Amino acid sequence: MTELSVREDSTLAYLTLKPEQILATLEDLGFHCDGRFLTLNSYENRVYQVGIEDGLPVVAKFYRPGRWTDDAILEEHSFSAELAALDIPVVAPLMSNGNTLHHTGPFRVSVSPCKGGRSPDLDNRDLMRQLGRLIARIHLAGEASDFKHRPTLDIDSYGYRSADYLLDNRFIPAEMTEVYESIVEHLFDEIENSFGRAAGIRNIRLHGDFHPGNVLVNEDQLHIVDLDDIRTGLAVQDIWMFLSGDRHEQTPQLENLLEGYTEFRSLDARELHVIEALRSLRILHYAAWIARRWEDPAFKTAFPWFDSRRYWDDHILSLREQVALMQEAPLAWTG
Repeated sequence: MTELSVREDSTLAYLTLKPEQILATLEDLGFHCDGRFLTLNSYENRVYQVGIEDGLPVVAKFYRPGRWTDDAILEEHSFSAELAALDIPVVAPLMSNGNTLHHTGPFRVSVSPCKGGRSPDLDNRDLMRQLGRLIARIHLAGEASDFKHRPTLDIDSYGYRSADYLLDNRFIPAEMTEVYESIVEHLFDEIENSFGRAAGIRNIRLHGDFHPGNVLVNEDQLHIVDLDDIRTGLAVQDIWMFLSGDRHEQTPQLENLLEGYTEFRSLDARELHVIEALRSLRILHYAAWIARRWEDPAFKTAFPWFDSRRYWDDHILSLREQVALMQEAPLAWTG
């Protein structure tokens, strides 16, 4: 099946996914719904909070058709269960009818406990140290074995393929194509140089999309959610997205994270050279992700600015800034 047909099939499937089908699916899995139903913030998949009679609500995830295979999703579930068994507070899928992965129509489905909370305060030193410890524990488990069915976060898949997709499908305005091609050429030169400085460091199993929105804080309890993008990569991938602001602001954030992280696991300082390269790849990948889903009405509603000239002006400016940042020395870490 071609990439285009996968996008068309998933869009059509989501247009036909109705509340009654969602509730019927959960009833078939043994969850007695009480009629309460809430659509949660998710674009790649469709995720719903569903009330349960005489029990706590659950979260039902309907995976986007064509994105992952059964084996890839089961690897996500297995890694979640592996971490939960180590008392790492990930929200792992529930077992129903002897399985964590289910099927209804074109959809793969999982059901998880519902956990609430707020995003972490990145200026809270104790909380950042706690996060660092949790990330290190995930990585200790992650380096114990390898994924067989999940992708690697690399320059080709996140970078070159993303830029090619945007150009080949004419998302870049015609009058901006030449300047875009020029800036990404410089960008990839710097990305390649950055990764070259970390050559030889082993890739490990990661959360892959670890950012403040995927951590829920409830008083002194943390919950780690959304392992949908688990993949193989450098350990610093699960660290850099908790760094925000300019260099002056990011330095103490990094210090706090790594103060906790290194209580459990060491980090090769050469990985710090890759932080801005990974940020650059994410900028490219994010734009291409929206482009690949553009026929899904949910994306046009959520990202109405995507096909505007202003968006692409800002996108190219961001890439220029990333080129400059990769030419600077990496963040300092005194540990």
